[in-house]
Amino acid sequence: MEEGMEMDMKQYQVTDPEFVKYGRVINGYDLSGLLAEMEKTPLPEDVAYVGSVPELETLPEAEELAEGIYGQMPIQIGYCNGHNRKLNALEYHRDSEIDVAVTDMVLLLGWLPDVEPDHTLDTATIKAFYVPAGTMVELYGTTLHYAPCQTDERGFRCVIVLPRGTNEELKRKPEVHCGEEKLLTAVNKWLIGHAEGGLPEGSFLGLKGENLTV
Repeated sequence: MEEGMEMDMKQYQVTDPEFVKYGRVINGYDLSGLLAEMEKTPLPEDVAYVGSVPELETLPEAEELAEGIYGQMPIQIGYCNGHNRKLNALEYHRDSEIDVAVTDMVLLLGWLPDVEPDHTLDTATIKAFYVPAGTMVELYGTTLHYAPCQTDERGFRCVIVLPRGTNEELKRKPEVHCGEEKLLTAVNKWLIGHAEGGLPEGSFLGLKGENLTV
């Protein structure tokens, strides 16, 4: 068993009732072109996130998702690929994120109302959800998430759809008023890190408890 593994952490399915407060499974879209194009994307030994990939955004699926899921908002389509079994951090946005599992993967999810007034979160509140390959899920704006976890040594590939501009570099550091501003690390990205997560210096390290392992 891998060192640090959470032995009694239950793994749910995204079709289980427990997923309802975090998001939903979306059916009815033909994702074959998107899945095929994703097979051409890199699969590094660590984790790589690319927010906007022209080859994905010019597919017919891109227009369909912008129209039907995001209500004609401008969107970006990218990916998060690699090898990962750790929690390391959690982030959230002011809107839903669409994830398409190209491979089987596991999402470690938290819930924004569980975050304490000082912006810390106990990792004991986090749940693990198995997402089968080919499944598209919506993660609500109140769902804390980060890089997916692999289910085997081959790693994972995941399509990431967000409103355009999300995760781009901040134009300036925001003034601190309510305290949440110190979590803002990119455009539309609030991040709560773990001390063992290997995050850049200056990141807000508010995850308390074990750095969970899948």
